[in-house]
Amino acid sequence: MLGKASDVRVNPADETIGDGRLAVRFLLTGDQSRGSIAAFELTVPGSQRLLAPAHSHDHYEETMYGVEGVLTLTVDGHRHDIGPGQALCIPRGAIHRFDNNTTETAKVLCVVTPAAIGPEYFREAFAIFGAGGPPDRARIMDLMRRFGLTPAPPPSQG
Repeated sequence: MLGKASDVRVNPADETIGDGRLAVRFLLTGDQSRGSIAAFELTVPGSQRLLAPAHSHDHYEETMYGVEGVLTLTVDGHRHDIGPGQALCIPRGAIHRFDNNTTETAKVLCVVTPAAIGPEYFREAFAIFGAGGPPDRARIMDLMRRFGLTPAPPPSQG
């Protein structure tokens, strides 16, 4: 059954999820797109590294489009700086991470197809990272796997 026009809303998730190091604001969730697409803004203050480990996802693509500042994505060992007006599609299975290596805030639009990840993932992740002390690695790994992210093995020290 198709949805009705009355079911359509602008920016269905008016919630910003964050911890001062990162902020995520969903613009479109899988619930509103019948699972076909999710889109969210990711804001990364200057000089911030992603706390979660590098990872891949086998069930969806993730495309990042630069809105402001520069975010450095490392995909399968290759660094890509994404600035305003630039986009990078991270294919399924590619190991990736991101960092803001500049002093300026960076903002990107992230589009996930299909919508395999949503606000629930980020709420749980920020709760783990904000619990005080070092993050519980086992809880992080469990959360990632439950939402279709495969943590990358630690880099070899060779």
